[in-house]
Amino acid sequence: MLTHLADVALNVLAAPEPADLDPGAIEIPGLGFLVTQLLGWAKWALIVAGILGMFICAGMMIMGRRNRSSTAVDGATGIPWVLGGLTLGAVAATVVGAVL
Repeated sequence: MLTHLADVALNVLAAPEPADLDPGAIEIPGLGFLVTQLLGWAKWALIVAGILGMFICAGMMIMGRRNRSSTAVDGATGIPWVLGGLTLGAVAATVVGAVL
């Protein structure tokens, strides 16, 4: 009798299973295609912005080669920012999936 009460108490006081609390992502009916298309456009825009950012940094470094060293330095310091933005865009889905 005492062990039965202990089992009942453990079942009542036990924490719920995590699967019960997190049902997972469920697509809103009819919005899957639209969201996929918007994310595709955003990815394309990030690629274009990354390429333009690298071109701008390269141009600044080329133009600042002679007598304008601060322009070259600004171009060189922009490269990590471009790469950081591209990296953040590349890992965005993984980070959001890990947090949620």
